[in-house]
Amino acid sequence: MILQIAELEFAYNGHPVLRDVRLEVRAGELLAILGPNGVGKTTLLKCINAIHRPRGGVVRVDGQDILRLAPAEISRSVGYVAQRCEPARLTVFDAVLMGRKPHIRWKPSEKDLSIVDAAIRRLHLKALLLRHIDTLSGGELQKVAIARALVQEPRLLLLDEPTSSLDLKNQMDILTLVRRVVDEHAIAAVMTMHDLNTALRFAHKFLFLKDGKIFSTGLSRDISADMVGQVYGLPVEIHLINGHPTVTPILEPQSDHDHDHHHVHACVESPHADCTRHNHP
Repeated sequence: MILQIAELEFAYNGHPVLRDVRLEVRAGELLAILGPNGVGKTTLLKCINAIHRPRGGVVRVDGQDILRLAPAEISRSVGYVAQRCEPARLTVFDAVLMGRKPHIRWKPSEKDLSIVDAAIRRLHLKALLLRHIDTLSGGELQKVAIARALVQEPRLLLLDEPTSSLDLKNQMDILTLVRRVVDEHAIAAVMTMHDLNTALRFAHKFLFLKDGKIFSTGLSRDISADMVGQVYGLPVEIHLINGHPTVTPILEPQSDHDHDHHHVHACVESPHADCTRHNHP
């Protein structure tokens, strides 16, 4: 078992944010943490990585209490990709190389440079090597952050909204890469996501947080409309598309009165609107 969390509690200024969180993630598993804004998804990742210190419970990575490890030891075991990567006056190469720092004694070895080069190629960053990261787009910066985490060769990879700055193709490319790394290298990964359908497409397992507690968890294929509806307060349907569950909100159909009202409003707002009205028998 790579990640074990038992009875985790966390509070901001005395206000409970996470309560009695218990979960396990094995080697070769990608877990998606889901739920509305403000339920503690990012806070949970930061507790796992010892950025936040829980007020109760324990987090173990490969059997070791994360709070008993030195920062360098944590970095050799856990790779963390934050939701926002703050740009600095570093080249792309130097920024990715920084991920090897926990493994470097004096200067980078041939092995270190080889690992960095492989990550740069996998993330298609070769053309950006000498660019300073404060000149990159949000999507390019996110790729650099993921490459830096991968060169740590972590046993546990944590990703906070890893696709938030990426277009559709790059979202698919990044999550395909993460899933492949998890499968091929037998590591564990935990990611927070807002996009349910993208998360369910790539994650082996899901976990819903609600009111700071685990509401439900299971295999992605076992997610239900009732679970989603209770977590988000919205009726949904779930259909299988290419073997993957796809969540669709159920919206109340507009009445003819609503349609006519919208049509008239559009005509008033825009004199160029097509205001031809069709009378219904």
